[in-house]
Amino acid sequence: MHTSALHLPDGLDIRPARDSDRPFIESLYHTTRGDLRLIDAEPDFIETLIEQQQRAQTVGYGDQFPNAMYFIIEKQSERVGRVVIDFGHNEIRIVDIALIPAARGRGYGTGILRALKHAAGSACAPLVLSVYKQNPAARRLYEQEGFRVEQGDQMVDQMVWYPSYS
Repeated sequence: MHTSALHLPDGLDIRPARDSDRPFIESLYHTTRGDLRLIDAEPDFIETLIEQQQRAQTVGYGDQFPNAMYFIIEKQSERVGRVVIDFGHNEIRIVDIALIPAARGRGYGTGILRALKHAAGSACAPLVLSVYKQNPAARRLYEQEGFRVEQGDQMVDQMVWYPSYS
């Protein structure tokens, strides 16, 4: 995927993740697990639990999406997030998207979503993602960007955006 074809907003870019990004990715994951920090337990236990969850996520993504591509989101050459994308036979799936706290609420996620929608439209493929029911901010963003719930369970909804074929 050529990032120049993604039509990213000014200053945003994505690039393939490298081994040297591992500490950033681990740190980013820690910022997304505020839920685990609410547990009434020793801080060391909570940090160990977060590390275990991060390893489980990595293994799970590898098992479920063995051909997924991992990208780092940058703003003016500074790492601000990560996106994991799986290019399937009939869809493009956003497996995971996460931004550092300082980058949240600044339109970067919207910019990345719009760029991925543009790429999916060019490929005439639906763009699919899953969202936790307990994440109303993400759900609102996805709905504003035209994603609709297609199926779900008690914890997660699968949302899909279809390109227009006009």
